[in-house]
Amino acid sequence: MGDYFSISRWLGIVGKEFIQLKRDRLTFGMIVGIPIIQLTLFGFAINSDPKHLPTAALIADRSEFSRDIVAALRNTDYFAFIGEARDEADAERMLATGEAQFVVTIPADFSKRLVRGERPALLVEADATDPVATGNAIAAVNQLAQTALTRDLSGPLASLAPPPAATPLASAPGAFEVRVHARYNPEAVTQYNIVPGLLGVILTMTMVMMTGLAITRERERGTMENLLATPATALEVMTGKIVPYILIGLVQVSIVLTLAQWLFRVPMLGSYSVLYLSVLLFIAANLMLGLTISSVAQNQLQAMQMTFFFFLPSILLSGFMFPFRGMPDWAQYIGQALPLTHFLRIVRGVLLKGNGWSEIVPEAWPIALFMLAVIAIGLRFFRSTLD
Repeated sequence: MGDYFSISRWLGIVGKEFIQLKRDRLTFGMIVGIPIIQLTLFGFAINSDPKHLPTAALIADRSEFSRDIVAALRNTDYFAFIGEARDEADAERMLATGEAQFVVTIPADFSKRLVRGERPALLVEADATDPVATGNAIAAVNQLAQTALTRDLSGPLASLAPPPAATPLASAPGAFEVRVHARYNPEAVTQYNIVPGLLGVILTMTMVMMTGLAITRERERGTMENLLATPATALEVMTGKIVPYILIGLVQVSIVLTLAQWLFRVPMLGSYSVLYLSVLLFIAANLMLGLTISSVAQNQLQAMQMTFFFFLPSILLSGFMFPFRGMPDWAQYIGQALPLTHFLRIVRGVLLKGNGWSEIVPEAWPIALFMLAVIAIGLRFFRSTLD
């Protein structure tokens, strides 16, 4: 009787599946929400040609020439001046911490040498840890000598102006020389940016996913009653569950770092102690997020869905795949709330810039704040789960 295919039975099974999807509001929300998020992020937030990059100026020669050079840089839309560096050490600090993407230095004898026709040098230092973020801006600044002082080089100074527009720019020297110094990654090696970023991406994916299934798995297996029978507190259970995963995360970090140096020749200019302590903080934040997800989710499927719901914005809005400063302000605000954004800056800073404790603190405390907020939320839901 049951050997033939029955349309009525088949329709009954299909109807049952739709009823289950209707009852599972989280799954239904993911079905609708994930395409909307993907469309919004890819359509509006992703931009491979960032503009208005933070730029600091170190001006030792204050003249109409230096003012026009700064104005010309600003008019390219690639440079947004955020202030002046006090000295070379301050300029170095701004580049190391990421406060400035570029530093423009005009030397003290710039005007005097310009008037003499000696083609003085203008120094533009760029944080080139992400070659995509600075490539177009560097290309724009290379044409600066041809256009910046067109208005000023008239009358007696007309002989210093570049040749007419008919002359190819490449063969026409300007009134001054622009020296671009790409710091931290002068050869624009993509692996120097991507491989350290993969360290954070791998930890985010594995740590959140593994712990996201922890409590939901125990609930589905029926072992949650054993925890209820013990005198352990919610904090003890949550923190006790993450210790094995911390060791797993450290093993992953060691593997990635070893391969990064052996296969891709990624430099390690900073301290391993600074890096590993930062890694521990980042692992702890992700593990606590995973436990919070497992406390909120009712089953492992929901835990997986919530994990990917968090993982997708982390990949797209952290600066891993696309330049962070190329995104609109609203997307940058979301990205600043994600721990991966700050960890990427830390790990790239330690590996490529040799950053120490003072440079990583501005990026470490948002990760710690995220972890504390997640712990508070997780404890609340975990108590309700135990009840």
